[in-house]
Amino acid sequence: MALIRITPTIALDERELEYGFARASGPGGQNVNKVETAVQLRFDVAASPALPERVKHKLAEMAGQRITKDGVIVIFAQSYRSQERNKEDAFDRLRDLIIEASHRPKPRVKTRPTLASKKRRLEAKGRRGEVKKLRRAGPSD
Repeated sequence: MALIRITPTIALDERELEYGFARASGPGGQNVNKVETAVQLRFDVAASPALPERVKHKLAEMAGQRITKDGVIVIFAQSYRSQERNKEDAFDRLRDLIIEASHRPKPRVKTRPTLASKKRRLEAKGRRGEVKKLRRAGPSD
């Protein structure tokens, strides 16, 4: 059982990842018709014991179309000509998704404008109003 460290608090068991292979489209010469270089990585978010509930919900939300109704994230990688490199690419994309989902948003701290900033804003509004007033056509003679 090999653990793959994602964040300091999250480590996935290698057995949670399921890889499938297929023939890739695109460049590759004669290889493209013979070798299954495209990789399909499947990770069952709902059944993963390594992820906290908060991260599972955020991950499901962020995955969009990559997640099935059963809660399985499917990542398809076919950018590279070698199966090994595509496998790394698929895993890297999953890891980045999990890292992003595990970040807690910084709580917003309510602030109030200072008295000086309120005065500056009102003075600027007054100046702007004066400029616009001067642009208006005066009474015609």
